[in-house]
Amino acid sequence: MNLIDKLMAAKSSNDYSGIIELIPYAKLLGVKMDERDGNPFFTLPFNQANIGNAMLPALHGGAIGGFLENAALLQLMWARESNEIPKTVDFSLDYLRPGKAQDLFAVCDITKQGKRVANVLMTAWQEDRDKPVAVARAHFLLV
Repeated sequence: MNLIDKLMAAKSSNDYSGIIELIPYAKLLGVKMDERDGNPFFTLPFNQANIGNAMLPALHGGAIGGFLENAALLQLMWARESNEIPKTVDFSLDYLRPGKAQDLFAVCDITKQGKRVANVLMTAWQEDRDKPVAVARAHFLLV
């Protein structure tokens, strides 16, 4: 089964675990994906291994960044329905507040998608979507 077939099956069942399996770091982090209101919605379930500052405790910035980058990759795969996984060209991340020791949520917005490059904005939050933990911007090479 090729990637497009896997994406179609995932969309019809709203079970994206088979797609996440294709991205080892997303699998390692425990990224979850489903559809809400016709768009991908991403969750990073709390995991003690993702704590970076045990004194607060707060999520490690690398776990937050990795979660957002993988969410953007998955968003592009979902939108493009291509047999290729996009390649990250650059990634810029702004931390806005500490990520608490709880689940982290994210949505992505593809701001421009050409034949070869796509730009994606990502937002992560916990309790209140209007109080993001981090926002990121990335460019991806569409193979």
